[in-house]
Amino acid sequence: MSITRRLADTVDAALELPIAPSFTRIGHDLRSRLDGWDDAQPRGLEGRVILVTGATSGIGLAAAELLAGGGATVVLTGRDRGRVDDTAHQLAERTGNDALDPVVADMGEREAVAELADHVVDSHGRVDVVIHNAGALSAERSENSDGTEATIAAQVLGPFQLTATLLPTLRATAGSTGRPSRVLTMASGGMYAAPLSVSGLQMDQEAYDGTQQYALAKRAQVTLNEMWAERVDAAVVVFHSLHPGWADTPGVRSSLPTFARVVGPLLRSAEQGADTLTWLTADDGEPLQTSGEFWLDRRRRPIHRLPRTRRSDTPARREALWNWCVRTCGVAPAL
Repeated sequence: MSITRRLADTVDAALELPIAPSFTRIGHDLRSRLDGWDDAQPRGLEGRVILVTGATSGIGLAAAELLAGGGATVVLTGRDRGRVDDTAHQLAERTGNDALDPVVADMGEREAVAELADHVVDSHGRVDVVIHNAGALSAERSENSDGTEATIAAQVLGPFQLTATLLPTLRATAGSTGRPSRVLTMASGGMYAAPLSVSGLQMDQEAYDGTQQYALAKRAQVTLNEMWAERVDAAVVVFHSLHPGWADTPGVRSSLPTFARVVGPLLRSAEQGADTLTWLTADDGEPLQTSGEFWLDRRRRPIHRLPRTRRSDTPARREALWNWCVRTCGVAPAL
């Protein structure tokens, strides 16, 4: 191992230990210099179809712009027709790429997710990468039309259903390109404080706390990412989850205003928060060599930091989570 690599590893470990510096722009800036990252702008993506949920603001928007700038056909989803159309128009102007497909889809509604999957297959006939980015932290509890808590519906069930439905198309795309397709899930460092739970996954009205509900959803997302990777051949589809660090996005400013104000200048930009996501999407090297990993700043990270969350992560509870998703979504993956 070179001296430079040893230094990078030492600095990375020092940043990870207290957590806070690792998640701020300090962690991003130091790692990018020490590890010698390439330019964040991916290239050579012409012909690839990339689906980005939650693409109208924040990290999703930053990632969509970088991917469109690299020549990809980007399917942009959001819940508001005006916003998603405006996003497509603005990205076409900024990148010079008009291969942008704006689609209205509420990831918390089963019918909308099914329609999104059908649209991708019917309109494009392939999908190289699915990026599960849509998500929000809500202070007030709400439910979808099926009676499922909205955070869980949009960030656990919606991605599960979309992945299961598009899995045959992901496989077919890999077969035609000779390159594994990818499914990427944007999680959050907040999941480190949450145990894996199935019976307690949906918080009731009396106990509801938006921050905790969000963390529980993200813990489930990361666990399901590992389970997809266990079940699907990595030579055909690779699965990765990641967290962006602490980024200055509209979602953070609206849902965590005190945090955003206090941390302020140390927050990452949306582009810095999107860096590992776009790297996992576009790079045909290291991201295709493993599956089921959890990432921050282009490095694999453990999914547990606390003994109590590690104890909660049992095989029985994992299987219960998978089975609950299958039953609730009404879609059995063709594994």
